[in-house]
Amino acid sequence: MDSESEAKANTWSSKAAAKRASTLAKIYPEWRLAPEDIRRASTQRNLTGSFIQQFIAADDAAILSMDSVSVVDAIKQGRLTSLQVTTAFCKAAAVAHQIGNCLHEIFFDEALERAKQLDEYYNKNGTTVGPLHGLPVSLKDQFHVRGQDTTAGYVGWIGSNAGIKDPSQAHQVQSQIATELLSLGAVLYCKTSVPQTLFFIETKNNIIGQTLNPNNQNLSCGGSSGGEGALLALRGSTIGVGTDIGGSVRIPAAFNGVFGIKPTPERFSYRDVAITNPGQTAYKMNIGFLSTSIDGIGLVLKSVLSTKPWLRDPAVVPIPFRQEIVDEYLGRAHDDGTAKQGRTPFKLGVLWTDGVVGPHPPITRSLRMVIDAIRNAGHKVVNWEPPSHRTAKSIHLSIITADGAEDVHKHLNLSGEPMIPELDTRGMRLRPPMGLLKFQDLTRQGLELEEQYLNYWNSTADDDGQIVDAVIMPVAPHAAVIPGKYYHIDYTEALNLMNYSAMVIPVTKADKDLDPFDHGYRPLNTKDEKNWKAYDPDIYDGGPVGVQIVARKFEEEKVWAIAKVVHAALKANEPQSNLKEEGFVVPVHARL
Repeated sequence: MDSESEAKANTWSSKAAAKRASTLAKIYPEWRLAPEDIRRASTQRNLTGSFIQQFIAADDAAILSMDSVSVVDAIKQGRLTSLQVTTAFCKAAAVAHQIGNCLHEIFFDEALERAKQLDEYYNKNGTTVGPLHGLPVSLKDQFHVRGQDTTAGYVGWIGSNAGIKDPSQAHQVQSQIATELLSLGAVLYCKTSVPQTLFFIETKNNIIGQTLNPNNQNLSCGGSSGGEGALLALRGSTIGVGTDIGGSVRIPAAFNGVFGIKPTPERFSYRDVAITNPGQTAYKMNIGFLSTSIDGIGLVLKSVLSTKPWLRDPAVVPIPFRQEIVDEYLGRAHDDGTAKQGRTPFKLGVLWTDGVVGPHPPITRSLRMVIDAIRNAGHKVVNWEPPSHRTAKSIHLSIITADGAEDVHKHLNLSGEPMIPELDTRGMRLRPPMGLLKFQDLTRQGLELEEQYLNYWNSTADDDGQIVDAVIMPVAPHAAVIPGKYYHIDYTEALNLMNYSAMVIPVTKADKDLDPFDHGYRPLNTKDEKNWKAYDPDIYDGGPVGVQIVARKFEEEKVWAIAKVVHAALKANEPQSNLKEEGFVVPVHARL
């Protein structure tokens, strides 16, 4: 390394080290763990549940055990104060970061002051500010909060805001979604870790290093909203705001055992949010949400849409929350998910495999659990064999990286930091941008594939007159993945080309006894073989598994309601689904 390169390395690495120290310094001394506790955490397989609870006082643990709706109800009824709730979640986030390395920004001082103001308002007026009054909400480190850094994983943006139009306005800009959350009474208190560039399905950068999976530290927490998923898994938040352009909400939700939704682009405001390659608008990044409960997802959808975001962002389509759609779909089933007599049962498709990379045993078992629950509840299930997801992913990826990684390298060059090795081999090396005619041709191909997918979906009514309501499919071909072994993102990214609404629900966890390696499996191709050989039942044991439930464009209310019914049916079916006791192993390529 020459002297100039060494000086640059010292500069960026020193800046990153100072940022790490600054973040830790914002944790109050009484909330800091002993060095031996942090070392012990690094040797644990599972940081969730009893491990993190040992560092949480009983009163705080009682609050942290509640989900979003219960929290806001307790505050509204005067059983809890905003300050009590905010203090508990700030403590939990502080512990989560010390053992799980999941935060970029901490602003507990501002959060606690905000909570006090909300309590004063409640005491004076006898009512709440809004439907999220006193609820702590965490944010992926793409969202600007006035007075705070936004790095989006880039060292060069430490001390500023990533990607703002006017650098002189550093720390003055606030994302519209953050302002909307505050107007609803939410408390913002931390921002979570992301991968460098935001274009990576794991969470790793040169600022804080890597965020692993709290459920099993042999595995990844996913990306790019990985810090959100990890924080929720550790109960340091009940609702988090993320983004998704290829699976970045759905993957962390599934990998961390929580709920997540990827709405259609333009349903929620992306105004003043940091993004890589902001000029690419053919396939936009989505605002999405993660939660510890399915009702938490419903709460945040309804609440944010009540602010009418289209009045402040011209890119947002003016569609208010449609309660009548929720009522229509929930009205077709009982609370336990069973179909109501005299009402049309759901007709759901199931994609067992995309035919390119077959799912590992835990994924196929989870699909079978969901399908058995749906059928036992009286709903219909059909096989789903749509147009090629591989083609959809190829078109989408080519378009969203059409600038030749110019924007990425512009941000890297601000500090001279190197690209993390995992990205240096994944198409992020600087290259000439795509030509306009090729870009336009790819856009045409994308539109044609959307039409083919639409035609296929409509054709599902040909046999019985009923169109498929939604589709169940894997989020990935594996449970929360071994770092460095995520080879196939088509299960999520293909849906970004269609701009479909998609909801993730947790189903189960990988189990070394239930999910043995199938030595008789014959890989479909070299990529499938690579993925299959990466499966190790012992390492994956305990890794969360979720599935995604997919509806069409602007069907967020519908997909949420169907997911609620499916999840209820899954829960009601649990006693009959104890496959471990039955010694039942589901074949890898199950069919209906």
